Amino acid sequence: MANINYSLSLHLSQALTKKKMRLVIAESCTGGGLAEEITAVEGCSAWFDRGFVTYSNAAKVQQLDVSEKTLAKHGAVSDKTAMEMAKGALEHSDADISLSITGIAGPGGGTSEKPVGTVWFGLADKTGRCEARMGMFASGRKNVRSNAIQFALQWLLDTTNGYLNPI
Repeated sequence: MANINYSLSLHLSQALTKKKMRLVIAESCTGGGLAEEITAVEGCSAWFDRGFVTYSNAAKVQQLDVSEKTLAKHGAVSDKTAMEMAKGALEHSDADISLSITGIAGPGGGTSEKPVGTVWFGLADKTGRCEARMGMFASGRKNVRSNAIQFALQWLLDTTNGYLNPI
């Protein structure tokens, strides 16, 4: 998986550099793993602004302005929380695009509504776009986290390549 993630990070670097865009990320269940993959690419400081690791709900509220009401009503692992994390990361950075990850990596913590392997991603940009996607990943904590990172990198790459003009 690491080679795939490095390749995706390298292509993301090229796309963001070409579009003159900067990226910010906000991670929960991946615990900084996405930032690790991104910063493995030489020269990433030209396009990677910063990353937030907000594992606790308190950190999501304090650092990313996630609403306590959102957390109470929808939980940390939800489309609403993922989108608020993405918006908050964007607002607290100098980036053009943001991606957030919040999920249940396991082995515990899952429910019938949100089983282990449920991961929500949020993507926001300076044009006002904000959307969420869900991934369901199996096979243990390490694989959930690695698959979530790959999903995030692929979504970022697809989105960045889809921009016709720099923001």
